[in-house]
Amino acid sequence: MEFNHKSVMLTECIEGLKIKPDGIYVDGTMGGAGHSKKIANQISENGLLIGIDRDEEAICVAKERLKDFKNVKIIHDNHDNIKQILEELNITGVDGILLDLGVSSYQLDERNRGFSYMSEAELDMRMDRSQKLTAKEVVNKYSEENLAKIIFEYGEEKFSRAIARKIIEYRNQKEIQTTEELVNIIETVVHKRAGEGHPAKRTFQAIRIEVNNEIEPLYNTIIDCIDSLNSGGRLCVLTFHSLEDRAVKNAFNDSIGKCTCPPGLPYCVCGAVSKGKIITKKPLLPSDDEMKENSRSKSAKLRIFEKK
Repeated sequence: MEFNHKSVMLTECIEGLKIKPDGIYVDGTMGGAGHSKKIANQISENGLLIGIDRDEEAICVAKERLKDFKNVKIIHDNHDNIKQILEELNITGVDGILLDLGVSSYQLDERNRGFSYMSEAELDMRMDRSQKLTAKEVVNKYSEENLAKIIFEYGEEKFSRAIARKIIEYRNQKEIQTTEELVNIIETVVHKRAGEGHPAKRTFQAIRIEVNNEIEPLYNTIIDCIDSLNSGGRLCVLTFHSLEDRAVKNAFNDSIGKCTCPPGLPYCVCGAVSKGKIITKKPLLPSDDEMKENSRSKSAKLRIFEKK
């Protein structure tokens, strides 16, 4: 299957980075190299683009699509390890970092990856296939309480407890192996309603987030990215989920060094230190035209931070 993925808010992300021709930039979620190719086109031979992705198939595609660029270094790793990656490259600071936290269209549509509730496949959902935890293990090994918690928090699914209970009932009879089995279980609890999307959408999202640990380390990853910027460098983060956006927003707010001293003190004693400024007081949203052309952009939010 061809790796098709339409980059979300491409123009806004590139403009947000304020690219310098000789700068060093990181695309921490390279995917099909849509954003990466734009960045590579705007830097000189003296500049450098570091592309990171944990999906080996994405790495292969990106290498092919960026093969004509001499100023690109591609790394199979997780953007959560940004500090370690840069340290191993002997890079002390970069001029811009882009994180597109969405799942690529290719991953969602590729049948054998198990991300989609629209086709039958083995339950997998790993972005990095070298990791051990899969969707099958989450569905078949997690306790009812833990499943309900994940489905509620990561999927914002109001029927989370009932879905978790049905999963337990089913797996007591036999192991749940495929996406189709899981969809059928969910549909006994959540019925199709006009305008609410597929009944399994929220549960599949929740399990995917759990399998790939997409939320828990995000706050610290954002802080690490800001710490890795040179003065004047920018961090652009695209989120597609309220929990992602909240983690990014909190990390940005904490990084501007807000004073937490009680009102009335003659001077600051909390030691608040600013790392920079938030460029987007409110997140940027896709244009109406983009949302019409690419339905997967509808939940996107772009936040930008500039290092002091």
